[in-house]
Amino acid sequence: MNWKEKFPHFEPELTELIEREGVFKTFRAGDIIMRTGQYIKSTVLVLEGRIKIYRENPDGGEFLMYYLGPGQACAVSMICAIQSATSEVMAKAEEETEVLMIPVHLMDDLMKEYKSWHQFVIQTYRSRFDELLSVIDNIAFHNMDERLEFYLKRHVSVSGKKTIQVSHQQIADDLNSSREVISRLLKKMEQQNKVKLHRNMIEWTEA
Repeated sequence: MNWKEKFPHFEPELTELIEREGVFKTFRAGDIIMRTGQYIKSTVLVLEGRIKIYRENPDGGEFLMYYLGPGQACAVSMICAIQSATSEVMAKAEEETEVLMIPVHLMDDLMKEYKSWHQFVIQTYRSRFDELLSVIDNIAFHNMDERLEFYLKRHVSVSGKKTIQVSHQQIADDLNSSREVISRLLKKMEQQNKVKLHRNMIEWTEA
């Protein structure tokens, strides 16, 4: 795979530096990439797959923040790397995921010397901030059926696929609801021809 195609706006000199200094790594589905309280040694560029960014409460419950897909980067790892701070969130591979890890000691030089990297970091911050605003709006101002539809659309947008490999229980955990409520709402969406339900998979059918 030509990883440069995922980040076509990087200058040739920048891609050469990243390729020389970065580390390619593959995570299996379910692997934890980043933990709460962990010092960040690298920032992560996603090449293939999907990463879930979430908060975890003391009881082990999860609160979904956003997903990262190919061509995107983890804003949290960038911030923590620049500030030498620990992570306040968890990151987990939702499927087999390939990433390019850039060592933290390069961050200052990349920001100063490469305009495309500086713009990429700013855009990454802005995109993740906008996503968090959408999550807050959905929690504060929308019913569960609207939040569920937003959740599914976000999956489709990140992965670029109409099929979503996820169980009803996982959706319930992500949306802080119950499996029974999610199953009922999904059935309603199926009757509205928005989705087709399969075992541990949902197919988005609405145009």
